[in-house]
Amino acid sequence: MRHHELPHRFVEDMPEELEAGVLYVSMRYATAVHLCACGCGREVVTPLSPAQWKMTFDGETVSLSPSIGSWGLPCRSHYFITKGETVEALPWSDDQVRYGEAKDRRRRTEHYASGVEAPETVVDGRKRSWLGRLAEAFGRGR
Repeated sequence: MRHHELPHRFVEDMPEELEAGVLYVSMRYATAVHLCACGCGREVVTPLSPAQWKMTFDGETVSLSPSIGSWGLPCRSHYFITKGETVEALPWSDDQVRYGEAKDRRRRTEHYASGVEAPETVVDGRKRSWLGRLAEAFGRGR
């Protein structure tokens, strides 16, 4: 890992350019974004929800769980963000990635099929789902 520390910044909207080594957290969009901790420079987006990533703020540092697996990136980095630090995790095989992705899909499907609606907020007088808020955060929702 190139970035062993990943201090957080709480932001309303995501900045146009992300600074390496910083975890941006937008409560408004229920999303955390950072550049991959391996140093490849690719953007990693982690939607916060009971069915995806969970964020813990202890008053000083931020942790995300579960781990970050950048399987779609050439680097295939795998790490945890714990108390503002990255902890490198073991690489996963293609079979482990497929199993993990299928498990994630099932968890999201079960969560939203249980009658829990995707979180919505009202932004500028318009109802926005978490996906709409995320698109807006990256300038694609208008």
